[in-house]
Amino acid sequence: MIHVARTAGQLAVFAVLLAAVPIMATAQSDFPRRTVKFVVPVPPGNMLDSMPRIIGDKLSVRWNQPVIVENRAGAASNLGAELVWKSEPDGYTLLVSPPGPLVVSQHVYPKLGFDPAVFVPVSTLVRFPFILIVNPKVPVSTFSELLARAKANPGKITFGSPGVSSTPHLAMERFAAAAGIRFVHVPYPGLAPAMRDLLAGHIDAIFDTPGNSLPHIASGSVKALAVTGDKPIPELPDARPIAATLPGIVHTDWFAVVAPPKTPPEIATRLSQAIAETMKLPDVAKRIADFNVAAVGNTPAETGELMKREAEQYRQLIAATGIKVDAGK
Repeated sequence: MIHVARTAGQLAVFAVLLAAVPIMATAQSDFPRRTVKFVVPVPPGNMLDSMPRIIGDKLSVRWNQPVIVENRAGAASNLGAELVWKSEPDGYTLLVSPPGPLVVSQHVYPKLGFDPAVFVPVSTLVRFPFILIVNPKVPVSTFSELLARAKANPGKITFGSPGVSSTPHLAMERFAAAAGIRFVHVPYPGLAPAMRDLLAGHIDAIFDTPGNSLPHIASGSVKALAVTGDKPIPELPDARPIAATLPGIVHTDWFAVVAPPKTPPEIATRLSQAIAETMKLPDVAKRIADFNVAAVGNTPAETGELMKREAEQYRQLIAATGIKVDAGK
């Protein structure tokens, strides 16, 4: 009798599981059936904020469902990441993020409210280099000349960034370490105030995105010395890659979409395909190109590999430089 009862119980559980399979399959095949939310961990008004709005407008038409953007800035983008990490793993709340909370924060913050390693990758949206720009009063015209000046004036060349452990900060530390020199880091609460101080001559140099830098370069307000990618960008053919001076030292930034832990891979793949197809629409592709970035739109697996590779590279750099963020910041 005991054996029969146990078997009946097992059969009942099995029956429940079988009944749930079509429901789960239907939920995934019908996805999305309600509002999808992109959480952007920075304030409104910049490239990272604009891109999911452009893509989201098209996805809303494609899905016949609202796609909204929620800005949740703070704590070096970690607040927005934590919000998504704690969300339901159903694909309706997604994080559109720069590298910081996904591959950097874990190496510089003593404690985080989320584990970036268990986000479910969806897609890499774009990749782009930084441009090294200096105030016109700095008497250099190339990256090599800047290095020579820094070596001749140790501890006197200043560079700004949007904060300790931001990717522009870490990029400069990577190049300085490779060149065996030291710049004086001046952190700001964003690239905009850093640019203002560069234009005013209060600091010597910053790394900035092409979209932000090119208008200032065209006006002569700043000088472009180099780019951090492996080749020049079309708009600045004379700004050579830093890798031409420091072989093998390249930096590109990126934005990626990730989902909460335990999001089904079928939903991640469905989202990835929809995003990639949307980014190829002519009007969307043009608007993305206007930011002077390279569209990617790859698979969850490719995004996951990017994140693993970059996390290890940043781990090594941060360990070598000893960069840390105070627990209270």
